[in-house]
This record gives sequence, structure tokens and C-alpha cells, in this order.
Amino acid sequence: MATKEKLGAKTILEMVRGFQPACVVIAGADLDVFSILHARPMNAGQLAAKIKGDLRAARVLLDALAALGLLAKGHEKNPVYKVPREAAGFLTEKGPHCVLGMLRHLGTCLRRWGDLAEVVLSGKPAGRRPSVRGADGDLESFIRAMHEVSHPMSEPLISSLGPLKFSRLLDLGGASGTWTIPFLRLNPEAQATIFDLPEVIPMARRKMMKTGFGDRIKFVGGSYHKGEMPKGADLAWVSAIVHQNSRAQNRAMFEKVYKALEPGGMILIRDIIVDSTRTKPVGGALFAVNMLVGTEGGDTFTFEELKEDLAHAGFGKVKYLRRGQMMDSVICAAKPGRR
Repeated sequence: MATKEKLGAKTILEMVRGFQPACVVIAGADLDVFSILHARPMNAGQLAAKIKGDLRAARVLLDALAALGLLAKGHEKNPVYKVPREAAGFLTEKGPHCVLGMLRHLGTCLRRWGDLAEVVLSGKPAGRRPSVRGADGDLESFIRAMHEVSHPMSEPLISSLGPLKFSRLLDLGGASGTWTIPFLRLNPEAQATIFDLPEVIPMARRKMMKTGFGDRIKFVGGSYHKGEMPKGADLAWVSAIVHQNSRAQNRAMFEKVYKALEPGGMILIRDIIVDSTRTKPVGGALFAVNMLVGTEGGDTFTFEELKEDLAHAGFGKVKYLRRGQMMDSVICAAKPGRR
């Protein structure tokens, strides 16, 4: 990020042109170009036929990806493109460190960010425009993205919180169970409930049944905006959710978590927490823009705001367990009663 000393026309224009490589890589991910070419290197014509696309457009996209170093281009008359070994692990469906879900989700974000000026004038989130993968494909990409970004940090982050004594976890918005697993691994006697939207639960169930933890997990479909939450937990994990809501929505959600928890239960909130100026960390200020263009009332919040909203719901002993720079800060609070 540019400092005042380095700020100038060149710096600003370079910053703004950052959308260009992003669009090229996202298009490659949406069209699954990397997986296709990893399975079988092709020339532009063959790839265009495979994706049912235009030859000229396919050639331009492939050349741009090669210029960025994400494809290797041959030197023959009708050159063949292939995926370099060092990129295949990240950009192909079966790659061990695949980030295609997050790349595709960032494409969804990018389409909304393009309407930022209109959003600022109207106060309404940007309209939803599905990718070439369709609305269902975009939902799947979002769930995958959350797993891809959370999985590497999940166990180290949970371990860093110290001993957590609980018998039943409520994983609110638990999606694919990325965070449920380390909680259960570190607490072998514990059980868990994944509570998420009905259309997400089948994905969570399929994934969890492959992990060996399926018999310790209950799956419940629903919305924290409507109805009650599953009762009986003594630990609630609210991970990357509060930023999607307004403060009023968070207060209502915290009240439902409070009712669902056993006396003495604890709530843990993982999110981006900004300082009182709302400008640090920089990622928190930018993420607030992501919520502006994508939600009705979402934002990034300060510790004091979350503390007030938790207290309004009845929670006490609100404190930081972990301070991070992005989506890795954790706040805890307790429901009164004997644990």
C-alpha cells in the first residue's frame, strides 16, 4: 500500500491497474482452464473447442495467462499451452493446495466492487450477477473458498487459544466443517452441531462423512436470522459471520446464541476487528468495502462495538483471546452460570 512519501500518479495508476491480472486469473479459474490444460496440454483452438468458446478470445486469454507465468506456452507454429508444475498444485481441481474456490469467489466480489460508486450513492448493495458457472456454482465456490482460506489456519489458530473445555460445540454457519474438525480433534470426547443454511448442509454432511468425525456431528439446517438455534451446546463458534451483519442483526444473533447455550457456556467470535479509527488494519478497512457492496448492513467492527452488543445480549467477561491482522482475531464472552 502506498505511503504519503511514495504517492504519485504512477503509484496510483499501478494500484488501479491491479484489476487487470485479477480478471485474467479469475476468468481462467471460472472456465477451469488450468485443470483442463493440466490433464492435457492444448493449443488455443483445442481449448476453445473444449470450453465451447471463441478462438480469438481463448488465444488472448491464454497468452495473458502465459505472460503472468501461470501457463507455459510452446514455440511451435500452433503453440501448445500447459500448466507449470509449480502452479498446478494451486490452480487445478486435484491440486493439493487448490485455491480455485477462492479465485472464483473473488470473481463474485470483483463484479460487485465494480459498482462501488453506485453503491455509495444508493446505499444499496450491488446487484448479484452470476458467473459463467451459474448461481449454484457460485454458492459452491463460496463454500469451497471458505474452506481453502480457513483450513491452513484452523488447527494452529484453535490451538493458540489455550485449553477449551466443552462437551458440545455449536458451529454457527459451520459450512464444510473446516473449524469443527480441529475442535473435535483437540477434544476427543466432545460432540458438535453444524448449523447452516439448508442448502449448505448436504455439502457439509458429504465432507464430514469422509473425515471419520461424522458420527460425532449433528447437522441442522436453518438460518440465524429466523427461528431458534439448536440448544444444548456449552461452546458456540461464530466464525467470519459478524461482518456480514449490521449491529442490530448481531445483537439479535447474539441473543439467540445466548438462549441456545447452557449456563456458563462460552461464545468465541473469529473475525476482522478494526481499531477505533476504522482504518487499521488496512485489510479491515478494505473488507468493510466488501461488505458494503455485498450486504445490506455488513461492516467491520471495533472491539468496543462487539463488547457492547454481546453485553446487550447478556454476555459478560468479554475479552480478546487473540489479536490478528485479518480474519484471525478471536473474542470470547461468557454466559453467566456454573460451567
